[in-house]
Order: sequence, then structure tokens, then C-alpha cells
Amino acid sequence: MAERPAMAVWRTRLRWRLSGAWQWPTFAVLTAVDAVVLARLPFSGGRANLLGCLLAAGLLNLMVIAVISRLGGWLVRRRRPDLPREIAADQAGTIGLVALCVLLVVGGLLHRPALTANDALAATVMREARVFAAHRAPARYLPLHGSDTVQQGPDVFRTCFSGPDPRRDFCVFIRTDEPTLIKRVDPDQRPNATIAGLDNPGRVDH
Repeated sequence: MAERPAMAVWRTRLRWRLSGAWQWPTFAVLTAVDAVVLARLPFSGGRANLLGCLLAAGLLNLMVIAVISRLGGWLVRRRRPDLPREIAADQAGTIGLVALCVLLVVGGLLHRPALTANDALAATVMREARVFAAHRAPARYLPLHGSDTVQQGPDVFRTCFSGPDPRRDFCVFIRTDEPTLIKRVDPDQRPNATIAGLDNPGRVDH
């Protein structure tokens, strides 16, 4: 007869443990999902590098766990005082992670028209940069290859074409804040990877 109460207690503890074991698995899965959302459907600016987005998503989710799990856990326990503190915090953190993912998706969808326009602008810039460079580049850079574009500001793009020396590229600035694109050769021949970094979020084309 004594086994039945013991079994009931064991089942209750197991149910609590399972209900309080979702936060970190959810963190792992949604960090990857959030990174893809930030890279392909950002809520502001243009498209970004996936690795940088993964780091940003991990940081955001850690902040959610640090803040929401504690505050939210306190609120959950006010409604469910029978729950242990750790389980309440786990549930609140899990809900916070899901809510953040939903917010990122909604923000990305709202920003999508601007993102599409920016993609079209970047494609125009890369095409015009190639035409401009084909007429201005020294012979050692012809035929043009290895194009790499970085958006340095809302209206400024820098496109580089590789040459025989990996430390020297032929680079072109294009400004888009005028009705007619403004183009000029950049006297600085350092590649975009040297100036902006391989994982710079303004990287348009590799």
C-alpha cells in the first residue's frame, strides 16, 4: 500500500522535471531559427552574414533567459505557487524565447518591402560598378572577376575586383543618393575583407 503514494510522488516529480526541461533545448533550436530569420528576413537594414546573425541570435536569447526567466518565473509562481522556482523560471524563459522568435519574424515581414527594394538597389549597384570598372580598371585587373560589394552606409557601396596581388584590388565607390548614380575610383586598393571584415553585416556579395 505504501508503494502507491510513493509512485504518485515520483510521477509528480517526473512531470515537474519534464515541464521544467524545455528552456535550453528551445534555446538551441530557436537560436538557429532566429539566425536564419535575421539573415534572410531582417527587421531593419539589408541582408546580413549568417555567422554574425547566429552570434546576435545567441546573445538575444541569452538576454531573454537572463531577464524573462527570472521576472516571468516570479509572475508564474504568483499564479502557480505550487511550482518550484526553477520550473517556473524555465517555463517563463521558454515562453520568452518563443515570443522573441515570433517578434523577429513579424518584424522581418513588415520590413520585407524595404529589403526587396534594397536588394534591387544592390543588384543595380553591382552591375553599374562592373560596367564602370571595365572602362577604368588597369589591364592587370581585366577581365574583371572576384567582385565583392560592401554597403558602407544607406547610400554608399564599395565594390572591389580582385587582381594578381591579393593585397590590392580595384575598388569603386557608388553613391545612390542622387537621381544619377555617382561613381568614382577608390584610391585605397585594400580589399573589402581587409577594411570591413569577412563577416561585416554590410557584405552584399562574396
